[in-house]
Amino acid sequence: MSANILLPLPVPSPAATHAQLSFPMSILRRLGPRHLTSSHLLHRRRLSSFAAAAVSRQDTAAWTQAPLSEIEPVAESLFHVSIDVSDHPDLAASHTLPGQYLQLRIPEVDKPSFLAVASPPSFAASRGAFEFLVKSIAGSTAELLCALKRGNVVELSHVMGKGFGIDQIEPPEKYPTVLIFATGSGISPIRSLIESGFGAKQRSDVRLYYGARNLKRMAYQDRFKDWESSGVTIVPVLSQPDNSWSGEAGYVQAAFARATQISSPAGTGAVLCGQKQMAEEVTSILVAAGVSTDKILKNF
Repeated sequence: MSANILLPLPVPSPAATHAQLSFPMSILRRLGPRHLTSSHLLHRRRLSSFAAAAVSRQDTAAWTQAPLSEIEPVAESLFHVSIDVSDHPDLAASHTLPGQYLQLRIPEVDKPSFLAVASPPSFAASRGAFEFLVKSIAGSTAELLCALKRGNVVELSHVMGKGFGIDQIEPPEKYPTVLIFATGSGISPIRSLIESGFGAKQRSDVRLYYGARNLKRMAYQDRFKDWESSGVTIVPVLSQPDNSWSGEAGYVQAAFARATQISSPAGTGAVLCGQKQMAEEVTSILVAAGVSTDKILKNF
């Protein structure tokens, strides 16, 4: 997440401004006008003006308008969305780590949507775009987004979040095993991680357990070959497969529990994104096997 440096002082967020001013302002209200000196009143007016100005500047700086360059279905209820940010280099540069996210809103729709960035950080720099995998949920801003067309304009915040913190499982020779878990649209930031590169070929065992209801709901199948070439073994897991499916069936956590035991817990890291129960149960399995909790990475 990029840091905006303002001189001489940073502009606080509206929430921070309120927290900073609520205590002294409450004292002034209890004192009443007859107890206030002219200097107190001037200070109070300056504080109020500063708070109002900060909120105004925060609101006008928070959103950037950008057009959709691509939008198409890629799986059942899942859409590939690409947004052109080539005219906004500061916005593009705010994406620095896989696993980060931003807020997106549609003009005249109040409620924004939080979206994980699916493309790697280098993509914004080289192609001037952010890519997303968006699940269309009835009644949500995401559903409205998925109904838009190329050229329609949306509003984006700067990219936020600490990302996956992949530095916790570096260098590759110290952490030769990396286990990755994703369900549904949770594969979106995992794509960013894999395509950013994290030394998978320098590690001896990198596996992605990717769960979906069936193949029709599994995005990025066209990328599996490239991901395998980068050093990641793909383990698709289908909870409701058809009769032709011969791979792993059931839930991701069960498929992992059936897999080979972890040989070196101290040299193992994990990355999780997706359904809450999956994440909790996988975490329990990893911790029981001796994997340190600070090596189990989540994006937010």
